[in-house]
Amino acid sequence: MNKKELVQRIISQLSHDLEVLFTAARTAHAAATHAESIPDNKYDTLALETSYVAQGQANRAGSIRQAIAVYRQLRLLAVDDEQVRLTALVSVAAGDGTAKVFFIGPLEGGLKVMLGRTEVVVITPASPLGRALLGKTSGDTVEVGTGTNRTSYEITGVC
Repeated sequence: MNKKELVQRIISQLSHDLEVLFTAARTAHAAATHAESIPDNKYDTLALETSYVAQGQANRAGSIRQAIAVYRQLRLLAVDDEQVRLTALVSVAAGDGTAKVFFIGPLEGGLKVMLGRTEVVVITPASPLGRALLGKTSGDTVEVGTGTNRTSYEITGVC
């Protein structure tokens, strides 16, 4: 798999998400400042609630902007020894037999992007699975979760 192309797809997806957020934030801001949002009494909190939504969207947009900048500067590390580290693509087989591919990225864990016909999920070293995978190599098994929610993954490839 081409990691440079993957990073470009991550940046593209984040850029698209940012544009959607800007549109939503503009709409929320317009609603919060619209004349019809002026409170009729002290219990009418529509404008206040709408402004909270707009602020939350603006905060998320700032996080996405930061992530885009980080991914644009990201130096892809060679995985000569097949040890899982930041920027590694990790193929695993879950305990139920399903195959998954994870990219160990610095930010935006949970983001899913398609690389060809393969869905790649971004995870960060701060996530439980990311922490469990770091330092492991092909053939190793990791477990995450507790009790009945415990999942086992066998690492089938690292690049």
